[in-house]
Amino acid sequence: MSPFRLTRTLPEDATGAALRADVLAGLTRRPRSLPPKWFYDARGSELFDEITALPEYYPTRAEREILLARAGEIAAATGARTLVELGSGSSDKTRHLLDELDRLHTYVPVDVSESALAAAGSALAAERPGLHVHALVADFTSEVALPDTPGPRLVAFLGGTVGNLLPAERAAFLTSVRALLEPGDALLLGTDLVKDPAVLLAAYDDAAGVTAAFNRNVLRVLDRELGADFDAEAFGHVAVWDAEREWIEMRLRSHGARTVKIPALDLAVDFADGEELRTEVSAKFRPEGVAAELAAAGLERTHWWTDREDRFALSLSVAR
Repeated sequence: MSPFRLTRTLPEDATGAALRADVLAGLTRRPRSLPPKWFYDARGSELFDEITALPEYYPTRAEREILLARAGEIAAATGARTLVELGSGSSDKTRHLLDELDRLHTYVPVDVSESALAAAGSALAAERPGLHVHALVADFTSEVALPDTPGPRLVAFLGGTVGNLLPAERAAFLTSVRALLEPGDALLLGTDLVKDPAVLLAAYDDAAGVTAAFNRNVLRVLDRELGADFDAEAFGHVAVWDAEREWIEMRLRSHGARTVKIPALDLAVDFADGEELRTEVSAKFRPEGVAAELAAAGLERTHWWTDREDRFALSLSVAR
């Protein structure tokens, strides 16, 4: 088995403290909102895996198509000896890159879920003799201190997750990634592209109702972790295309007026009939916009690949 290490940089209660802070901030302002990272408890992760297999949900298939077709080019362009993956989860898609990065010495998966990192990292270490796997329990939206590994480094942020960040958050995130890079290092970024709103809305409001269940599950997370008394089934799933901002919003709409108590925060939240709680923003991008945002963070886009239907893109950028 290859060497496997797991380092925790988050304090033991960091996740609970962040949840309490996010819920308090998001539910005491209007419009009410929650960050999408709280979708992903064990049940939420299962539901998202189901979503990625739905006929309406194209991003995962489109990104995999690009990775399979272009992994060799990515390897040749970067010569990476260390691959850092932010928000790595199960590391499934990363295997396409690992197959082609023939100079790779170390893989550094970064995620807030210690259990996911332990499972994926130990499996990869067992599968790939000679590959060092150093998993990092960290929040990629905060400052990340990477282990000392050989360069060049390739930092991968896949899945279009960058679109879940609001514009100011994206700018701060890309600047923080730039700070991780030395000359010769690169960023591989997945971005979902602007397209027919009907296609986008179907991807976030599937006929089988899996996305609706995924969306409502965040209320069950709050019930379990904070002792809240949300009735998840009393909230309807809503997906909206904002043409001006070019993003999808997922919301939960209260069916009827209700007061929700959250004992862990000593908080009571009044919802009016029809009031909506925003649970996710998923920005869609244009090529020139991606290049501009990267440039503003000190990154120069050198490669741009899309799937055959131009639905999704991977871009490769280097530090300027």
